Amino acid sequence: MKLLTISVPAYNEETMIVPLYERIVEVMNEVKETYTFELLFINDGSKDGTLDQMKALHKKDNRVVFVDLSRNYGKEVAMAAGFDYAKGDALVTMDADLQHPPEVILEMLKLWELGYEDVYAKRNRREGETWLKKATSKMYYRILQKVARIPVLPDAGDFRLLDRRCIEALKQMRETNRYTKGLYSWIGFKKIEVTFDAAPRYDGQSKWNYQSLINLALEGITSYTTFPLRLSTYSGFIVSAAAFIYMIYLFIKTLLFGADTSGFPSLMIIILFLGGVQLISIGIIGEYLGRIFQEVKKRPLYFVESYNEDKETVNEKG
Repeated sequence: MKLLTISVPAYNEETMIVPLYERIVEVMNEVKETYTFELLFINDGSKDGTLDQMKALHKKDNRVVFVDLSRNYGKEVAMAAGFDYAKGDALVTMDADLQHPPEVILEMLKLWELGYEDVYAKRNRREGETWLKKATSKMYYRILQKVARIPVLPDAGDFRLLDRRCIEALKQMRETNRYTKGLYSWIGFKKIEVTFDAAPRYDGQSKWNYQSLINLALEGITSYTTFPLRLSTYSGFIVSAAAFIYMIYLFIKTLLFGADTSGFPSLMIIILFLGGVQLISIGIIGEYLGRIFQEVKKRPLYFVESYNEDKETVNEKG
């Protein structure tokens, strides 16, 4: 029988682990004659009882395994740890908050058996989200679609089934500044979508506030495309062309009407505008230089405090 790994990164999700496990077990039981399962929890440095819940489930059910990271590295790195430790012929990655219905996995498996290697779940609608969050998300993906050479699929998050070929490809992507949604598109392979309605969180509060979402959006744009650098180049050409035209205008005006000592306000406006453009361009370049600085260190992506019950610090998972 084929082995399916279900990878769940979790940070401070103490109240979610058991309800999620129970829902996943129901899905496992429906196809237990065809598949064996590995439920892989990634504890991303939780400060509550999340790890204790994982350990209790591991003792109760040998299909449950866990990786305890040495600190909170963030969801992107936690998902990378899931790719590294998954043993299955395919992997399903999903969130711990039950906004991703485990029942969709059954439909994913059918499409995987038809030969699709990346079965991604696309949201029909989002329960419990404000209109501002929905509008900004839509606008962000629209911008990213236009500026990226390899488009990112809109409304398709991290809830997906990946064939072993996709997993091995993603394991080779060891960049520190990760935007996994972009990596899914970059590696290619045969893709197909399934749709689902995202439910509200089962319990607790989302870890994604507006500041986190803005940081993720900036990470996606700067990690997945060089368009901001090109935009600063275009801005430089446009400003230089406008300045040259204005220079010609002043030269002709001086020849025809003589020198004019007025114009201090317009001069200050031009100086401040050019200074702002320069600072923005330097800031964009600085963002990319910062990412280069992080990458050239070649540090491991993460360290592991424990894998199941065996204490081991893993240095090579970088």
